[in-house]
Amino acid sequence: MNKIADRGLSLLPADEYQIADDAGSPDAILVRSAKLHDEAFPESLQAIARAGAGVNNIPIDRCSERGIVVFNTPGANANSVKELVLAGMLLASRGIHEGMSWVRENAGLEDLDKAVEKEKKRFAGIELMGKTLGVAGLGAIGVMVSNAAAALGMRVIGFDPFISVESAWGLSRSVERASSLEQLLASCDYITLHVPLNDATKGMIGAEQFAAMKPGSRLLNFARGGLVDDAAVIAALNDGRLARYVTDFPSSDVAGHEGVLALPHLGASTEEAEENCAIMAARQVRDYLERGTIVNSVNFPECRLDATAHQRILIANRNIPNMVGQVTTILANHSINILNLLNRHRGELAYNIIDIDGNVPGEAVEQLRAVDGVIFVRTIQPVLR
Repeated sequence: MNKIADRGLSLLPADEYQIADDAGSPDAILVRSAKLHDEAFPESLQAIARAGAGVNNIPIDRCSERGIVVFNTPGANANSVKELVLAGMLLASRGIHEGMSWVRENAGLEDLDKAVEKEKKRFAGIELMGKTLGVAGLGAIGVMVSNAAAALGMRVIGFDPFISVESAWGLSRSVERASSLEQLLASCDYITLHVPLNDATKGMIGAEQFAAMKPGSRLLNFARGGLVDDAAVIAALNDGRLARYVTDFPSSDVAGHEGVLALPHLGASTEEAEENCAIMAARQVRDYLERGTIVNSVNFPECRLDATAHQRILIANRNIPNMVGQVTTILANHSINILNLLNRHRGELAYNIIDIDGNVPGEAVEQLRAVDGVIFVRTIQPVLR
């Protein structure tokens, strides 16, 4: 439903997949920024893959009710965003933007070189080395930003109460830990946000948080616009509490303020990032359709099982007691031998991959679908790759 890089689409070979932007009954949707909340999903739809990390353009709850697995591509654009964050910190520290604008406005001066020497003091700034950076959110992007800033000689403090083991392993040993967001804000010269936008984080930076910051702090938002209260930003800039606000999500309320450096959502706008996201999204969709594998889903549990047979049953259900018992009883009643079974749950949803010996009769499939709490049943011959 958006332009997806060809390197990703090439992983869905034409002799096996039909790719179109107007497919009437698709098995899967690949999407970037298109808003799907008002879309009517066909009965055929099994998966949606977002070529990017944020999924606020997708109706997750409705997809979960329908048994539609929603994937994203965490980390695929992390380096692209990291580099732009570093550029944002430099722009917020030195008079680069203002200086370039002045040069362009005065390009016709006969003695421009002399004027430059006279005026350059207007655009003096500060260096990053020795300053303290606070990183709120230590996912793939937050970890890369932290490590890069540390390599530039900055003191880095991170805050993330939900940091994953994988992220912790990748974080530089020099990064310090803040026990709260308030501690982070009070300690840092720069603060950069790398958290998802949800009910808990919407407006997480407002008047109270700006009041807790060091005077002259610089705030960077390359995560989501809704994380920061625009009115509070303007007030903090006007009273000097905030020296700069760098955002990749400009709004009409803040874009015109002289203390705001606003970019037109360029975080993942590199050829490399778009290709990485497309490749990851296509692989995840293909693995799910062909083998039932779920990796990087935002609504279903991760579930991977190497194929051990030529017949596989995939079952999604409510996470309630005795579901596996009911499933295995039905299969046993049809003399179906289970070769391997994997059951995983995430919140209120559970997912099962069951490899069986022989074929599953249609009657057994219908009985499985009739079990109270079952969302869907798929039978496939998994592609052995």
